[in-house]
Amino acid sequence: MDQLGPTVPFYITVLLWMARTVFFAFVCAFLVWLGIRVLDVLTPRIHERQKIGENPVSIGLFIGGFFIFMGLVIHGVATGPVLVGASAVESVFNPTRLGLLGVSFFLSLLLGIALFNILDWLTPKIPFRDIRETPVAVGIYVFGYMVFFGLILHAALTTPL
Repeated sequence: MDQLGPTVPFYITVLLWMARTVFFAFVCAFLVWLGIRVLDVLTPRIHERQKIGENPVSIGLFIGGFFIFMGLVIHGVATGPVLVGASAVESVFNPTRLGLLGVSFFLSLLLGIALFNILDWLTPKIPFRDIRETPVAVGIYVFGYMVFFGLILHAALTTPL
């Protein structure tokens, strides 16, 4: 009788899934850290990392944003397509998926900053840059960036290639 299910033992499938999840979680955590560093450079009047540390509420918002970000990433990895018949290395370390994450990173930064500046210009009576005055406002701003970036990476992780 021919086997109808997968030919790989279940525990191997689970181990590969775990390795893939851990690998992409660390890659995406690095990307969000890098993104916040880049935000500091692209918005020189708002010192995100410094201001967040000045208030426990802004720290809580930062951590909350990070958890939502990581939840989106892990959900994206867990539900994203896997190459059927790929080797163990290819199922964990997918260069095409990594490339898409890199492109998504740069696109999110460029679009995010461009749209932020355009909206700031279109709404002159709302002084966007004043968020720098309050650590909580900066925490909310970075929280929003992490959710925004998490959604973009989630899409990159679940897009069939």
